[in-house]
Amino acid sequence: MAGATYETLQVGRDGPVGWLVFDRPEAANAMDATMMGELERAWRELDADPEVRVVVNTGAGRAFQTGLDVVQLSRDRDALREQARRTRDFTLRLTAWHNEVWKPVIAAVNGVCAGGGLHFVADADVVIAASDATFLDPHVSVGQASVYETIALAKKSPMEPVLRMALAGAHERMDAARAYQLGIVSQVVDPPERLRAEAQALGEKIARHPPERLAATKRALWQVLETP
Repeated sequence: MAGATYETLQVGRDGPVGWLVFDRPEAANAMDATMMGELERAWRELDADPEVRVVVNTGAGRAFQTGLDVVQLSRDRDALREQARRTRDFTLRLTAWHNEVWKPVIAAVNGVCAGGGLHFVADADVVIAASDATFLDPHVSVGQASVYETIALAKKSPMEPVLRMALAGAHERMDAARAYQLGIVSQVVDPPERLRAEAQALGEKIARHPPERLAATKRALWQVLETP
């Protein structure tokens, strides 16, 4: 998988399938200031590549994505202020949806998905998960309100379990089997080691279709979902 050089991401292509991999395994793939900047560039690179028909988003190591790296951002006040401004102004640039990528996106959840990591699940077109993946929303446990991620998830699945996850905070995790029951994920992969192979196979299946049809289908469905 070859591609441009990033500090916090692996970005490349395997056949018609582009890959965007969070690559801070030592920090459970939490987003620091560098990653937040690189995400926008990575999505635009994959979107601009005509050879990429579908994008898979996953994580390196034992975590998928665990939200903001609050320790690093506490030392980078400018980045923290910029993130707060973008959150306030609805101008986040973290996910494919934020960056108006109309190619299909598969989130392959390979471990813990927490807090802001739920953005990438809620904003993906298709979500598959390893059998040992878990989901949690610790916002209320650290003195914050859970808003964007849970609202987006509630548009795609029953509200009560999403609200339960948000209210339970760090004290309760949703496993992959329960996420499948709720329709948050469409496939649970067992053994977990096959997750990337299954994501690649699904991406190749989707990529058999003309890109303009895929984009038109995605755009139509998401615009209906976002219409009040």
